[in-house]
Amino acid sequence: MSLAKARRYGSLRAQLVEQLAKSPDPIARMATIVALLHHKQPRFSWTGFYRMVENGDLVVGPYQGLLACQVLPAGVGVCQAAVAQGRTVLVPDVSAFPGHIACDSRSRSELVAPVRDGSGAVVAVLDVDSTQPDAFDAVDAEQLELIASWVYGEACEPR
Repeated sequence: MSLAKARRYGSLRAQLVEQLAKSPDPIARMATIVALLHHKQPRFSWTGFYRMVENGDLVVGPYQGLLACQVLPAGVGVCQAAVAQGRTVLVPDVSAFPGHIACDSRSRSELVAPVRDGSGAVVAVLDVDSTQPDAFDAVDAEQLELIASWVYGEACEPR
């Protein structure tokens, strides 16, 4: 991890630990995570959560950036791929991803991390987009997975 990236994520995690300790509510935690990530990560053109609903669709939750797609239908797109696979999906070039849903035509790369509830079920995803191709890497994936785990987690640990 580059030193600058390490410092940025270290600072973000420390701020989130402090802020998330103030509320156990998952929606409040999502809003806090999104606001901090979006304003502290200049590569992120869109930052937000999509929440799972009964029929398998994902509905937009707290986000920052241009208007979002309100509903992502089951079985289509990067967010739904993360749900189906139960793991983070990193897409360096969204135009090469079959079924990509272009909520913002400027988006060139995307990273989506699953959010699990206390029982381990995927109940939402943390989605970040960039107008730059290949904007995300394994370090971003690892850090955003950790941060996504804090939505329903009781304790946050700065690593």
